[in-house]
Amino acid sequence: MPRGTTKLRLLSTAADLLHRQGYASTGLNQVLGEARAPRGSLYFHFPGGKEELMAEALSGAARGITELLERTLRDAPSAEVALYLIVDYFCDQLERSQFQKGCPVATVALEQSAVSDPLHAACSQAYTAWEALIAGRLVREGIARPRADELAGFILASIEGALILCRAHRSTAPLERVGGELRRLLTRKDDA
Repeated sequence: MPRGTTKLRLLSTAADLLHRQGYASTGLNQVLGEARAPRGSLYFHFPGGKEELMAEALSGAARGITELLERTLRDAPSAEVALYLIVDYFCDQLERSQFQKGCPVATVALEQSAVSDPLHAACSQAYTAWEALIAGRLVREGIARPRADELAGFILASIEGALILCRAHRSTAPLERVGGELRRLLTRKDDA
């Protein structure tokens, strides 16, 4: 087996578990078992233990969403279409996971970012990057930078909040409603 494979399995497994069940409900024995990794490998690769493993796994999961947002916001013909595609992606993910997976960052931010500096940093960096990507697209649509920054924060907060409601209600309806309202907001550029 190539060197680093165990570390990648640990990170992948930890990211998936964080996404589905959060930090507090994810135990190291569960990560080791699902990753098929020996106990000693955890502390070899992550001397800081669970917190270090989970912070790195969360950063990796956030990078995946960042890449999705970059592609979608760059390639979509308009911000409205990009928003539709992003909402559609998350609705599909929620349904395929039977509402176990919304946003991995939101799950951890709600339970750990106030008490763990490494997890706080991972959450804050992800949200900052996502907001900047959204604002950048809005600027390319002709919205002035200060207003684009405000709207990007509003859009991100709306989607993140809707993802939490979707999981609570086991329905994509909250995200679909939010997506529709945000698209209507973006079509009124004079008001935006």
